[in-house]
Amino acid sequence: MAKVILFGLALLALPLAWLALLRSGRRRAPPPRPRAFAQAVPVAVVPAAAAPVAAASAAAPAAPVEPPGAPPQGPAEVAARFHALAFGAALAAPATAPVHREVAAAVDVLLTGPVLKPEYAPRRPLLLPKLVQAVNDESVSRRELAVLIAQDPALAGNLLRLANSAFYRLNAQPVESIDRAVALLGTAGIRTLLAAALVQPVFRAPAGLFQRFPDVTWEHTQYAATVAEAHAAIVADEDPFAAQLLALMYGLGTILAFRASMDEYARRAAAADAATVSVLIEQHAATVARRIAHDWELSERILTALEEQSPYLRSGTLSGLGESLRFGRYCASIGVLRHAHLLDEEGALAAVRAGGFRGPAPERIWARLAAQLAREEK
Repeated sequence: MAKVILFGLALLALPLAWLALLRSGRRRAPPPRPRAFAQAVPVAVVPAAAAPVAAASAAAPAAPVEPPGAPPQGPAEVAARFHALAFGAALAAPATAPVHREVAAAVDVLLTGPVLKPEYAPRRPLLLPKLVQAVNDESVSRRELAVLIAQDPALAGNLLRLANSAFYRLNAQPVESIDRAVALLGTAGIRTLLAAALVQPVFRAPAGLFQRFPDVTWEHTQYAATVAEAHAAIVADEDPFAAQLLALMYGLGTILAFRASMDEYARRAAAADAATVSVLIEQHAATVARRIAHDWELSERILTALEEQSPYLRSGTLSGLGESLRFGRYCASIGVLRHAHLLDEEGALAAVRAGGFRGPAPERIWARLAAQLAREEK
């Protein structure tokens, strides 16, 4: 239960940068409707530099957890290993029974229709504007920020739980008050935690088959946000917080597409097929994230970077933010495998290089994430 709550909290870390980026460009209409499911190339649900060519079936035997072996030879192999971990099933061809195509068609309608259903279109939190203004205003003292947070007891409780989690904790001493959290984490750290805590009510992970998927996706989203933020600052010369927001927003699109798929299977009382769910997430995660970003009135740069992740709207050239998100998603997949002890340190670095990310800067960014993973295990 604690893992599910943590997963919900991370995908919640999405919107906090919206106000700072709000007026940087005019909004556009939502992107074109994706092609039908039958036309899609089956791919594994993995943020990678290049998509694999197969997806997993729920009917396939669970993939055993093996000790680290040879490092992946590129994005497709990273995707295959990540998929096996997230779904508990090895890569296989999608199931062909009619019920699976019925589910795919229904999800297409749900996620590409004129209006998303409320359960797949989280609203912008009401307290968000005041908090964003406060964390971006240098004249606001830490004490004033703590008082503002304390106005919402649920928000304060969620923030303290995050501050004491393994991923965010700075030392062994527990954080027992909002004042101490603000003092320890500083403005940048508290901004990230505030985003997660604010959006917590939006996400509820579905129960049933593929119970590991929400936890793995949350872990992946955390790592992607961390890496994308560093890449934006060091390599792309872009707004680091915008890059972090992009990764978190993409994670939200992923879990909403997963939820829609599982809901449609549940309505038919049918066993979900991992390959079908995988393809649907790959089809819709980026476009769902973009639709939410559009509804939240995020900037043109945010919308463009999310478009660039869609298999239907991808072009050969990425914007700076789009490249940061791409790098973050790929390294996050490797990070999840490393944390699960499916890659050793040497193999993880080899996988980063195999993705085409070579040179001092990408390797330094990966080293930061690797150090963070090591701290989590202590």
